[in-house]
Amino acid sequence: MKKVLLNNSSILIAGIGGASLGTEIFKSLMLTKRYMIYGCDISPYAFGHYQNGFHNTFLVDPNHYVESVRTICLEHNIRAVIPGGEQPMTLLGPYQDEFNALGIKITSNTSEVITVCANKDRLFDHFYTLNIPCPQTIHVCHESELIDFPCPCIIKPASGTGGSQMVFLASTKEEAKQYLSYVLQNTEIALLQEYISVDEGEFTIGVLSLPNKKFVGAIALRRLFNAKLSVMSKTNTGLISSGYSQGLIDLFPNLCEQAKKIAIALHSAGPINIQGRVRNGVLLPFEINPRFSASTYLRAIAGFNEIDIYLQYVLYGIESLSPQIRPGYYLRSLDEVYVPMDGLKQ
Repeated sequence: MKKVLLNNSSILIAGIGGASLGTEIFKSLMLTKRYMIYGCDISPYAFGHYQNGFHNTFLVDPNHYVESVRTICLEHNIRAVIPGGEQPMTLLGPYQDEFNALGIKITSNTSEVITVCANKDRLFDHFYTLNIPCPQTIHVCHESELIDFPCPCIIKPASGTGGSQMVFLASTKEEAKQYLSYVLQNTEIALLQEYISVDEGEFTIGVLSLPNKKFVGAIALRRLFNAKLSVMSKTNTGLISSGYSQGLIDLFPNLCEQAKKIAIALHSAGPINIQGRVRNGVLLPFEINPRFSASTYLRAIAGFNEIDIYLQYVLYGIESLSPQIRPGYYLRSLDEVYVPMDGLKQ
């Protein structure tokens, strides 16, 4: 007998800033028409406070973040919390068991997967151990450690790089020294990574596994760079993408199979998003985020609503079959909202 998907659970999105993951999660939930959606953020200027469709939104205390989120959940019978960004995921992830004991699901990957992916130096060392192809990568703690690493290369922090923050493309060793110096002034460890051209494409691939580690499916988007929104920087040497993916969603079976193997190797038990470029048909991941990504709404309208699939399982035990996608080009823009002077969230 076919199981009927269930409705009306109260869901909290933690982090609802504009043009962010929280916004895309909200739209994915709205698409299903079966959840009561709440939101919270540390800022009164967060776009979600003024977005039609939320049942209610709340300001949370940044100094007592976890406690504030817990209080909202208990007072409003929240069944699941979805982190709307890297920081909420990092803050809430270690408290999954505590929330679960209260009947509240934190919809993220396991704390072990989050820990590995949060430390990029550890992640790429792990890849080498598992013989997973990836760009040549080293981590450095001091400028003097920059030796004969080939250029062009990418220089970025070893942690907290969601949204392409402080990511630089160095054409020469002199540029590499300058960028490395800047990154190390703002973080303890930097990564140097070989630059992979976009000739065979840059992809963002969502891989969903259930908490029982059962693989649900993978969906790949080949990024387009025709719009400034998707390009962080572009030089004669190459291109660095921004955090705003858009482009072609298609089957890409070979790449999705490679992404599945990466998820299995990491023991993923939830959502992960793999960003990588392709060389000779081989997916070379340069970033992995153990959460839903800002491409999640594009995937949802393509037929793969990974958030809904995950919620239906953790809340009701319903396992969905691998969804059928609708191939095509999925493009995006930004929305605006007016807030009167006396209308800020209190």
